[in-house]
Amino acid sequence: MPAPDSPRASESPAPQGLQGDLEMQLMGLANALYNLGTTVINDSTKEKEGGIKQVGARVNDVVTHLSTIDDMSQHVRTMIPMQILTDIDNARNPMQITKERIERAATENQFMNGKIAALTSYHELLCESLCTNFPDLAKELRPKIEEQS
Repeated sequence: MPAPDSPRASESPAPQGLQGDLEMQLMGLANALYNLGTTVINDSTKEKEGGIKQVGARVNDVVTHLSTIDDMSQHVRTMIPMQILTDIDNARNPMQITKERIERAATENQFMNGKIAALTSYHELLCESLCTNFPDLAKELRPKIEEQS
């Protein structure tokens, strides 16, 4: 059971199978790390009844989650691009990186669409000029102009 002040759970359900189990373990690890952090900040020197420090129990919980995830990782064949791991290590938010890459792709797509439109327009003008100045080519060029329209 997560602590009452831990982050709220995801709105979407976990996938089925190993991936879902792994996702649930990762959520448990995130909660355990959050709980450890709040415990260290709030109560790092006090001892609970029975002589067990609260921090030690939280650390054991984190280690248990890490061990379970390590065991599960032996059965996962999903490859993660090294750039993503590097970005995460450099404290960059994966959602922000994804947003930036989508915006960049959309910008490049618009730029390429502009180039294609410009070349298409130029091609049509060129064909029209060739038809006007070289009427013998008209029957060869007209079908191409009509196909593009």
